[in-house]
Amino acid sequence: PKVADCPFTTLYPNLGVVSVEPGRSFVIADIPGLIEGAADGAGLGSLFLRHVQRTRLLLHLVDIAPMDYEGSSLSPAGQVRAIENELRKYDPAMLEKPRWLVLNKADLMFEDEAKATAEAIVAELGWTQPWYLVSAIGREGTRPIMLAVQTFFDRMREDELEAAKDAAADAERASRDA
Repeated sequence: PKVADCPFTTLYPNLGVVSVEPGRSFVIADIPGLIEGAADGAGLGSLFLRHVQRTRLLLHLVDIAPMDYEGSSLSPAGQVRAIENELRKYDPAMLEKPRWLVLNKADLMFEDEAKATAEAIVAELGWTQPWYLVSAIGREGTRPIMLAVQTFFDRMREDELEAAKDAAADAERASRDA
């Protein structure tokens, strides 16, 4: 993808299909990193935030081994809080969406150190939703996320189908009683 002139951002969201197994897949949108002030129009943030508004599940992908960008480094928890702040400023309802935390670059640490770091980040954030520790480059830990996301969407579809059936049954009863 084309890269913008600021850290960790690309110029356009990228869509892809994740095929978990034959007949089971979901669409994923890679929304580039948001910079501070995105909700106020900084960078391309407001364009990206419109895409985020349409999603049903947000995966926050955050490096546990943060890099120093031009002398300004945010801790992984600080990165999550910065994203949450931009979401809140743009549309507070976006924070009500299911949000999962994906802590990346576990391969840059010893296994026990990566696990301890991840647990400390989760504790610092008071994170109560699902979280995962991965190495995206090595695809380590990514399959469980794929399966969990697919299960999430499968359950969502089942719930929507059940709600539609209930609404149809209610409408049928109401028309008979009229």
